[in-house]
Amino acid sequence: MGNVTITNPIIWADVPDPCVIRVGTAYYMVSTSMHSMPGCPIMRSENLMDWRIVNYVYETLENNDAHNLLDGRGIYGKGSWAVSLRHHNDMFYVCFSSNDMNQFYIYRTADIENGRWERSVIAGIHHDPSLLFDEGRVYVIHGNGSIHITELTSDVMTVKSGGVHQRLFETERDGIMLRCEGCHANKLNGFYYLFFIEWPNTGNRRRRQLCYRSRELLGPYEHKVILDDDMGYRNNGIAQGGIIDTPANEWYVVLFQDHDAVGRIPIVLPVSWVDDWPVIGMDGKARLAFKVQLPSSAPAPLVISDEFEYDENKLALNWQWNHNPDNRIWSVTARQGWLRLVTGNVTSSVLFARNTLTQRTEGPVCIGITVMDVSQMKSGDHAGLVALQNHFGTVGIQVAANGNRYVAMCVNGGGGGEETVERLQYEDSLIYLKVHFNFENSVDIASFYYSANGEEWKQIGSSLKMKYTLDHFMGYRIGLFNYASKHVGGHADFDFFRFTKVGNNV
Repeated sequence: MGNVTITNPIIWADVPDPCVIRVGTAYYMVSTSMHSMPGCPIMRSENLMDWRIVNYVYETLENNDAHNLLDGRGIYGKGSWAVSLRHHNDMFYVCFSSNDMNQFYIYRTADIENGRWERSVIAGIHHDPSLLFDEGRVYVIHGNGSIHITELTSDVMTVKSGGVHQRLFETERDGIMLRCEGCHANKLNGFYYLFFIEWPNTGNRRRRQLCYRSRELLGPYEHKVILDDDMGYRNNGIAQGGIIDTPANEWYVVLFQDHDAVGRIPIVLPVSWVDDWPVIGMDGKARLAFKVQLPSSAPAPLVISDEFEYDENKLALNWQWNHNPDNRIWSVTARQGWLRLVTGNVTSSVLFARNTLTQRTEGPVCIGITVMDVSQMKSGDHAGLVALQNHFGTVGIQVAANGNRYVAMCVNGGGGGEETVERLQYEDSLIYLKVHFNFENSVDIASFYYSANGEEWKQIGSSLKMKYTLDHFMGYRIGLFNYASKHVGGHADFDFFRFTKVGNNV
């Protein structure tokens, strides 16, 4: 057994609404992925500190114009929310609600790392659900403020006819801006424990973690605030998550903290027990670093560089598409060692461009670089690198109606439309592009550069003040894009994507 140091945040990137389980010596974590596809990433760790992506629950959630980014709006900030992950009788289960579909989804597989997931769909929203297996029966506990319990069939695939289906309790209203939600349910030592996040508008006025407990599933429940701390970061509370044990019966909790433009980042804290209540941290305070008796392992990068050297048309798990991809018009095999993005529909903004290939960004500072062959772009095409959120910034090539190429930096000019901040004529067929992200202490500035040779860089346009907005509900991602505003069929080829993270997890 090793002597590992947990350093918070464990991942300085957008991994919101984490839900963690332990199976043997392995920990598995799932998180919200909303409009990014494939969805519901599964990560594995041996020590709660070092995580790697091993699978996704689904390739696409639905096949309609909104999910395919063809309706002029998309499903930004919707899709999968607040996923619950559980393991029972050699099966893994995932469930979540989708607000845009008004449906509750349940997936199951026997092989969480390599298997395909069987799905079931139930009508209606079960907000921020948590699965609970209890003495041969299975329930989902869900809700916001008004907390409900719904019994499912033993195969966990539909609502049980005649089963328990009722309100459990109402959480406090007075002085509360956001009432309890984000349930994580456990049964331990004769108690039912329900963990929630809430956001008061009095006192510290930040998100905090609550625990409700009862000896009876249907109550009555008593509750306590078990963490109200920001770890010294801008009064951003640390909350929403569940507890997890080790093989040595030590306890921890995995929560998240808002870090503005980079997103909601996961935090691990120790848990002790006093009078059968969980106590988080030390003297009510979150800890930046502490030792755990768990095995050491080599950290795997969450965001990777990629030379696009693939033998089949399949990407590394670190990549996700912005909405459903059109798999007919992208390739990493059409030109060996290059990613090819072909335009397939006409649009007017990167926000509505299909086949934008993205990864997360990471704090405190990170840099993404690519080189692009633009020789086969058509008039009206726009391709390059994007810092993606609603308040986006791009750097890349625009092709004018007469075929002239311009390197341009653009932003959201309002309503999702692109406003060109600066553009300069560009003659070469190859262009190097770079975006520099600074998230340290929520500075949240992105800067944009181009080069003809990858050595002499010129800044273009203006620095982007990045903003985390709830219409996207996601931290900034970096993406490779190509779209047509006039004629489809042109393509841009990307030779590589190189990512550098600068700074430590402090």
